[in-house]
Amino acid sequence: MSEPDKKKDELEGTEAPFVSHLVELRDRLIRAVIAIAIAFAALAFWPGPSGLYDLLAAPLVAHLPKGATLIATNVISPILVPLKITLMAAFMFALPVVLYQVWAFVAPGLYSHEKRLVLPLVVSSTLLFVAGVAFCYFLVIPGMSKFIQAFAPASITAAPDIEQYFGFVLTLFLVFGIAFEVPIAVIVLARMGVVTLEQLRKWRGYFIVGAFIIAAIVTPPDVISQLALAIPMCILYEIGIIAASLFIKHTKAPQAEAESKPSA
Repeated sequence: MSEPDKKKDELEGTEAPFVSHLVELRDRLIRAVIAIAIAFAALAFWPGPSGLYDLLAAPLVAHLPKGATLIATNVISPILVPLKITLMAAFMFALPVVLYQVWAFVAPGLYSHEKRLVLPLVVSSTLLFVAGVAFCYFLVIPGMSKFIQAFAPASITAAPDIEQYFGFVLTLFLVFGIAFEVPIAVIVLARMGVVTLEQLRKWRGYFIVGAFIIAAIVTPPDVISQLALAIPMCILYEIGIIAASLFIKHTKAPQAEAESKPSA
């Protein structure tokens, strides 16, 4: 058999699995989008875009000078901004479904004893993301607003633009939500064998420096928000190392676990 014919035989049949993976990916993306759309429709009726708008503005409005309010410099901002907020809220409510679709797409490549932990990973990923957003909303934004107003000259009346403010806040939500996923990232990397637990412990110092650098880049130029991002990331990194050791222990293949036991 000639070399071209041999290569053709080796590649024969690989198109079907590739197409099937693309079809499955499309189906799972559609399900995720449908979940977000349903959540968006529900939030559009209750509490409504204006209700979410007021809720998200509360941390800043509470620290504005008396009589000051947010302003809209763009004609369509009063409509566009609440819709963006509603879409972000819909994504958060649909996050369990979105994450499940991601893990379900990866699940066929896992061992049977690993598939049992897909649901705990989905739940923990959702809770950590929500915890990051809540941490930002209840602690970071009020502290940042108070810090900025304390240093503002008395001759300046603060009247932030709603589009810039909410764009900034939504970015912070994503940053803190993703940052709180550090334990999940550590667990996945360690379980896939990309890094070992010993390497993770040795790189602790580098991660701390990197966390403060990332916090300085993605947060406003105030100490409160920078520390509020860097310190939780460092703590979550340590939690991730502990969780990764337990995860690897409980997801060890039965054959590997039997081989690791000392013989009598």
